[in-house]
Parts: sequence; structure tokens; C-alpha cells
Amino acid sequence: MKFGTKAIHAGVHPDPATGAIMTPIYQTSTYVQTSPGQHKGYEYSRTHNPTRTQLQDALAALDNGQHGLAFASGMAAIDCVVKLLQPGDEVICTDDLYGGSYRLFTKVYAPYGINFHFVPMHDMAAVEAAVTERTKLIWVETPSNPLLNVIDIEAAAAVAKKAGALLAVDNTFSTPYLQNPLDLGADIVVYSLTKYMGGHSDTVMGALVVNDGELNEKLAFYQNSCGGTPGPQDCFLVLRGLKTLHVRMQRHCENGRQVAEYLQQHPKVEKVYWPGLENHPNRAVAARQMRDFGGMVSFVLKGDKQADAVAVLEKFELFTLAESLGGVESLSGHPASMTHASIPAEQRRKSGLSDSLIRLSVGIEDIEDLLADLKQAIG
Repeated sequence: MKFGTKAIHAGVHPDPATGAIMTPIYQTSTYVQTSPGQHKGYEYSRTHNPTRTQLQDALAALDNGQHGLAFASGMAAIDCVVKLLQPGDEVICTDDLYGGSYRLFTKVYAPYGINFHFVPMHDMAAVEAAVTERTKLIWVETPSNPLLNVIDIEAAAAVAKKAGALLAVDNTFSTPYLQNPLDLGADIVVYSLTKYMGGHSDTVMGALVVNDGELNEKLAFYQNSCGGTPGPQDCFLVLRGLKTLHVRMQRHCENGRQVAEYLQQHPKVEKVYWPGLENHPNRAVAARQMRDFGGMVSFVLKGDKQADAVAVLEKFELFTLAESLGGVESLSGHPASMTHASIPAEQRRKSGLSDSLIRLSVGIEDIEDLLADLKQAIG
């Protein structure tokens, strides 16, 4: 199947009891057994739920994977991956990753003896230099949040394989519509389904997709044992969102391009971050591993003053100031004080994240209205 057909049909099937074409919400905690241990594949909804099963199958199909695992949030999915590690293990991470990931790594797991090294992964030599005999996981975010750095997944996979480490790719910004990390050598694909996959800013969920059966068994064990699983209502909402993922992402990309090009020529804008721009340092890599360049755009105003950025954010009318991204509506944010506030200022600035940087999640509204909003807000 082509992607759009898979988004609508793959992994799901009509309800066997009624023929309902949409997956029902199995709002139940437990299931009847005819005899102890004899059931229809479902015992308890923390472990399995029919609505979640179809979502997990659909997620796997979209990423050309064999196994999908859904979680109550993107952070719960990331947490599950880190549970594969032991004290003394080392992780090489993108240096400008999402603030919640940084907080989990440094505040929750580092005290247990897991060591995290944050390096600029657009330079693969820096990744290789950080590898030691204790390296067990390489953590990639591409494009990264919020600087839209692009990391070569195939090259990272080669480094991970040589080191005997797993490669996990946070594919939240791209979705499987734009890139498929498993096809490029990744072991684990990570999602905040809250964002583009759900696509309507009405649910919080996360997911992992893998090919290896043994790895899936380990992750599924932690998924069940630690209990970070989603409810059936949320699974239903994401299943609904997946059916329009391809048409939404196409418009996100189209609008993202026009917003980036508008900002690039604006006299009050100093720098624009978007992988599709010709001056993006890793545009060639993006063009090779992505089908388009996404709807996330970041920029810095001339003078690089936080007060000027705040003034613009307060003037926006359509680019609503709010946490999160990936919904049909356009959003704006100030990473230094919002999504990345948990990262120390010194670390943020070291990775290039200015205190005045504005991040846009470009929605699917009419582009003329979005450009007009940028014009009135920036001046």
C-alpha cells in the first residue's frame, strides 16, 4: 500500500462483533474467562485492550515496523526505552533535544548511574568521539527541537552498530509520513502521539515502534509492569487522527515552506531555522532521508532581545501562544521559558538555543491569513 492508503486501512479491521468500520472504544478494565487462563486474548486492560491493539498495529504498519507499543504520554514511551539500561551504561544524546527528555535523563536516571553525553549530532565525528565501551544507546532527535538540526540517521545507525549500541530516533517532528527511521537502520522509533499523529490537540499519548521481536518483548514487559499505558478513548482519538495524517502533513509542509521563506526575507528577522531552506547546514541530509521538510519553523529577531520576542508572541492572533505542537491550528512558543525551561541556560546557549528564539508550529489554515498574522506581529 501507498502511505495514504495505509494511514486509513493498515493495522485496523471492522469490529468482528458488529461490523463497525471504526474501531470501537473498548471501555473495560477486565475480560470474562471461561476457565482460569482461558480467554480470547485479553485478561486486563493495562496489559492489552482491543482498541489499543489496533492502534499499535496501525503505528507499526505506518513505520514499516513489526511491533508498536502505545503509552500514556511521549515521556512514558521515552522512560520505557531508558529502562533497558543498567547503572554504568552510557547514552549519547542530541545536544539540543526536547527539554522533557533532558529532564528525564539528567534528573531521573543520571542519579541511578546512567551517564548521558550531549553532543552536536549534525557532526557525526562528534558522535564517534563520544563512543566508549559502555555506550549502550544513541539517542537521536531529527529534526531537533527547536533548532531543527538534521541528523544523518544512516550514519548514526552505522556508529551504533559498530559500538554494539541501540539507536533510538525521536521521529515526532517528522512522523512516518516524512521519514521512516527503521528503514534507515534505527532500532527504536519514538513518538509523542500528542503532536502530529493525533493532530488535533485533544489527547496526550506516546509510542514506540520496533522490528526486533526480542526487543519488543523487553519493552512490552516494561510497558505492562510499569503501567504507563493509555486508555481506550485516547487510542480511539489517535486512530482517528492517523486517518488524515497524510493530508494534514502535506499542508503543514506547504505552509511551513511559505512561512520560512517569508521570515527569511523579513528585514527584522536575523535567522530562520527550517530544514528546507537552501542555507540549512544539513539540507542535503534532510533531502535524502525526508520526503519533505515539515511544519516546524524557528526564528530569531535582529538584535536577539528576549523582550522583542515576547512582544511578538503577545501580538500574535492566529499563532496562538501555547505549549505543544502538531495540531491543525498554528501555535507559537518561547522555548527558553516554556518547553526547554528545564535545560540550564548555559546548556541551552551552548547548543545554540537563544533566549529570544521563537518556535512556530505552522498549522493548516489558509497561508494568506498566517502570513498576515506574521506581518502584523513582527511589524
